[in-house]
Amino acid sequence: MSTLLVKNIHTLVTMDDERREIRHGALLIRDNVIEQVGTTEELPDTADEVLDLQDRHIVLPGLVNTHHHFFQNLTRVTPAGQNGDLFQWLTAHYPLWSNLTAEGMYCSSQLAAAELILSGCTTASDHHYIFPNDCTLDEQIRGVSEVGLRFHASRGSMSVGESNGGLPPDSLVEKEADILKDSQRLIEQYHDSDRFSMLRIVLAPCSPFSVSTDLMRESAAMARSYKGVRLHTHLAENKGDVEYSLSKFNLTPGDYAESVGWLGDDVWHAHCVKLSDSAIDKFGQTGTGVAHCPCSNMRLASGIAPIRKMLNKNVPVSLGVDGAASNDATNLFHEARQAFLLARVRGENASVMTARDVLEIATRGGAKVLGRDDIGYLAPGMAADFVEVDLDKPGYVGTQSDPVSALIYCQTDFVDYSFINGKKVVDRGRITTIKLQELVNKSNDISIKLIDL
Repeated sequence: MSTLLVKNIHTLVTMDDERREIRHGALLIRDNVIEQVGTTEELPDTADEVLDLQDRHIVLPGLVNTHHHFFQNLTRVTPAGQNGDLFQWLTAHYPLWSNLTAEGMYCSSQLAAAELILSGCTTASDHHYIFPNDCTLDEQIRGVSEVGLRFHASRGSMSVGESNGGLPPDSLVEKEADILKDSQRLIEQYHDSDRFSMLRIVLAPCSPFSVSTDLMRESAAMARSYKGVRLHTHLAENKGDVEYSLSKFNLTPGDYAESVGWLGDDVWHAHCVKLSDSAIDKFGQTGTGVAHCPCSNMRLASGIAPIRKMLNKNVPVSLGVDGAASNDATNLFHEARQAFLLARVRGENASVMTARDVLEIATRGGAKVLGRDDIGYLAPGMAADFVEVDLDKPGYVGTQSDPVSALIYCQTDFVDYSFINGKKVVDRGRITTIKLQELVNKSNDISIKLIDL
């Protein structure tokens, strides 16, 4: 048993049930669990390790990323996909992604995990849905575990290719029997439903335009036969997505999701930019979650998701940076800032979304969408997942009146410290678990081969 005391915190943003913000705060951690929260004067003054933040840092719960495609960081700013909408962007990238290998999966996953951690993320879900060549989800799981990110690995899939009316090329789709067999293997080999788990498996058929209704239903049945296995897919991302659903299924995306059993508090959908009002009502009534991905939605000209309307209808809303080739960044603090600004633009109302609203979406909102009761806020008995931002920087000058809001109003590029499951993974702005520059060099080499420059 080891203890960690973090003391002299300028402002401790607990996000607890009372939403306390504690001046001169402190945290006492025992192993991987928070034991005490309060002021520095109230907590013990000794521990096995003491981190004195000298009244300069804000501490807050680690941010939660609920939608991503890690492998895409190897194909950022692809020229043929720079100026197209979702379907055009996808068709430009499919040929490149068909060259992905297990080594590429491993390195891109480590790089994405490192980028996320440096930007304040401590828990993430990745939606991986292509398995060409020697790729398996095992390589991603191995890579992320070595970096130290709390991880929900999604076994995505595509089973309906061009010849059957789907969008992806036939060479990138799998047989549904193989998908279900591998899904079961991954759940039974890796899924850990225990509290404080570092790894859980999600079943995630890619989208209504790349899988069959049978696979949607069978995936849902399989997930619900295991404890804590959740469901995830893309839904209502843009007007083309809606048009496809109407022409193929004679249903709106929300009604389609309901028809295949994809509503419920064990389900969350990415984007939902074009979700109808009736579907929003049903999502709220059933506890169906949404991963809001503002940067990708802007990048692909998909639109602005009605996040305030969803929140008002009790829809669980979280944040996702989305694919690193449709963003083309992997910074969760930046994503939170864009979500904040876009909500105001959509509502044409500066009071429709506050900085603290967005911080809640990025922390407690993500935890709820992922079905976690052990992360998202800082309180005794919760996981020791927290990040620290030094306020003594040029970009925060003049923010003394409300430094918490400054994290969103101003641009927060990276965190100075990050602890995940009680372990220090960022120390004074540097990631401790991998050699980042070596990984960058190797990933660049793989990217060049992948896109055949």
